[in-house]
Amino acid sequence: KLKYQGAEISQNVPMWISPGQPDDVITIYMGYGRAKAGKIGTGLGYNAFDVRRSDAMNYGTGEIAKTGESTTIASTQIHFNMEERDLIRVWESEEVEILAKKSAEHEKKHTGYDKSMYTPFNYSEFEWQHKWGMTIDLNNCVGCNACVIACQSENNIPVVGKEQVERSREMHWMRIDTYYGGQDVNSPDGPHFQPVLCQQCEQAPCEVVCPVHATVHSVEGLNDMVYNRCVGTRYCSNNCPYKVRRFNFLLYQDWNTPQYKLMRNPEVTVRSRGVMEKCTYCVQRIAAARIEGRKENRRIRDGEVVTACQSVCPTEAISFGDLNDKESNVAKMKEDPRNYTLLAELNTQPRTTYLAGLRNQNKEMPDYKAPKSHEGEDLNDVQKNAPVSH
Repeated sequence: KLKYQGAEISQNVPMWISPGQPDDVITIYMGYGRAKAGKIGTGLGYNAFDVRRSDAMNYGTGEIAKTGESTTIASTQIHFNMEERDLIRVWESEEVEILAKKSAEHEKKHTGYDKSMYTPFNYSEFEWQHKWGMTIDLNNCVGCNACVIACQSENNIPVVGKEQVERSREMHWMRIDTYYGGQDVNSPDGPHFQPVLCQQCEQAPCEVVCPVHATVHSVEGLNDMVYNRCVGTRYCSNNCPYKVRRFNFLLYQDWNTPQYKLMRNPEVTVRSRGVMEKCTYCVQRIAAARIEGRKENRRIRDGEVVTACQSVCPTEAISFGDLNDKESNVAKMKEDPRNYTLLAELNTQPRTTYLAGLRNQNKEMPDYKAPKSHEGEDLNDVQKNAPVSH
């Protein structure tokens, strides 16, 4: 039970203890507990406006009491430890040069076609051929989830409900992973956020295991899905190290209700039961820009294709474009010394890469700790000893 400003929330409030939340502080979220929200939203959760007052709209002092009841909380992420891996990199601003050098050596050591049975593909063979890529600057990401909702709206992704999410059957093509820094769970650093979508691997492990050739590589480097071929073996999902593929376990879509047809994006296929799906780099937007370019007898210009996730990002953390255009913003971002590949040691050679976040501590503060030198250390050891490890 939660009391605040002399009022009480009428519904019981579930509580989830999370790293990074200060002791004796509770965060309650608005937007739930509605009385008339349809069959999905009605009666879900609690109504925070029961206790919100104009003289203390955002914070104040209240009381809580246990009810003795328990409930389940649906989450797409239940593990916040990176297990000594460098999934999210957050560097001290003073050490960028050293860590960038180690990162480059690490990537060179583990990636390359000389370590693969496949020959490289020429993405400049044809006139106006493109090579699409994306970068995500972790220094800018604030974990707002706007990209997730925009992707859902753009690509006709169904709402599957709490029960399916509890069974790890979520359908969002993007997710925001959250990790905390430091070794003390009671005083962590962070949180740090990382949007994860299909990495559009150049050497995609999902493609080689599909028995019906439903996931294929395009001449522009996209890892495409051919829904009509998919028979739902889910081999591709099992073989994806980034776990970004989604399977329609049930028929979530209503094919007959007229207003639902008006709600969907007509440029994107509506998937059925038994089909695997994933991020496409908004291929429908790429196709629209390609058509306009050919009508004017020109290449697609930099910035002409804006993915759904990129268009809504309030901090402009996401960059997308043609890697064949060396003057494009995304090509320049790839040259940033902070640029790195997620799980580079697997040699999947993703088109989606990340820019390490930066910490710029105030030396005048009493808790300032000078960073250690990492000369001569392996990158895994560097990340393990860095201020943010997991």
